[in-house]
Amino acid sequence: MENITPLCYDYLMDYGITAREKGRDVHYFVSWSPLAVADRWEINAKVPAIAGIYEIYWMDDHQHLRMLSVGQTHYGGLRSELRRLTDPELVDDEKSKKILEDEEIWYRYAPSNSAAAMADVVWFFMQTYFPENPGVEHSGRYHKIYMNESAPDKLIWVP
Repeated sequence: MENITPLCYDYLMDYGITAREKGRDVHYFVSWSPLAVADRWEINAKVPAIAGIYEIYWMDDHQHLRMLSVGQTHYGGLRSELRRLTDPELVDDEKSKKILEDEEIWYRYAPSNSAAAMADVVWFFMQTYFPENPGVEHSGRYHKIYMNESAPDKLIWVP
């Protein structure tokens, strides 16, 4: 039996995560927020303080976006996590700090109120982007995980 479940907050249905379960398999649909330049004031004003997944990029000299990080956040929500991860004064990692200081930073996010769904989605992305070391585990609920994404921006990034 097929079951479609929204996994984001009702008032943010423009973007978020939904899932269609079929037996022991799941097909997630991630609708991303628009890409935005990381600016502390804009993040504070526009990003919701709720749980979700995010991707952070930096713009290289050839005007290509490069992946800086992908992850999920629960406590404190997307607003505080994006604010923290895009501010060179708040980052401990020297390589990331240098990128944040020198490059234009971009981000996008998708809210979700399901920790298990976020784990599955982030695992799928990490497994796809960094197969040699995904660094995270999926929820273990499904035999196979499939993914579709939609975004208001045409995103092409370079690994």
